[in-house]
Amino acid sequence: MSEKQSNQGFSHEMIETNNLLMIVLILMVIAFGGIVEIVPLFFQKSTTEPIKGLLPYTALQLAGRDIYEREGCYNCHSQMIRPFRSETLRYGHYSVAGEFVYDHPFQWGSKRTGPDLHRVGGKYSDEWHRIHLHNPRDLVPESIMPAYPWLEKNMVDPQQMAPHMQALRTVGVPYTDAQISGAAAEVTGKTEQDALIAYLQILGTNLK
Repeated sequence: MSEKQSNQGFSHEMIETNNLLMIVLILMVIAFGGIVEIVPLFFQKSTTEPIKGLLPYTALQLAGRDIYEREGCYNCHSQMIRPFRSETLRYGHYSVAGEFVYDHPFQWGSKRTGPDLHRVGGKYSDEWHRIHLHNPRDLVPESIMPAYPWLEKNMVDPQQMAPHMQALRTVGVPYTDAQISGAAAEVTGKTEQDALIAYLQILGTNLK
């Protein structure tokens, strides 16, 4: 065996027998692969620019989104329709990144204990949602979704909205000064149920 072959064999053996070195090299390979796949996405218009007609959430819709996250709705309901015929026939047009550029964080996911909610906007009336949130089994007897009766009693805190919208503006959501200054007035007197329904009713309506 030549000296070159011997050195190659030694190097390979050293990697296989040194656990720490093996872990470091594996992590380096995974990190490099992830960078190669992810970084280009930050420069593609299809993933960084909003679709035509997309607007930031209103103050009431934004409050509803916060409640959606607080109550853990995302644990059972995804907001990502995959580009498969079985999904588009059931839920509508598949999800595209441009619909979610103002979402921080976005609600993509594949877990579905309940149905996907991405295109639920306008599918049911506000009253249907009120009944469903108060007691889902009044409308869907086989539902395992818990009831959320406190949402019709809890009021949205107007003082939280302007700071929240200002923070979102710093990460690229194009809120105007007028929208931020009028946020408190928009949610004053609104229940958390009102806000959550406003959020649900806008989901997926920009791309049908």
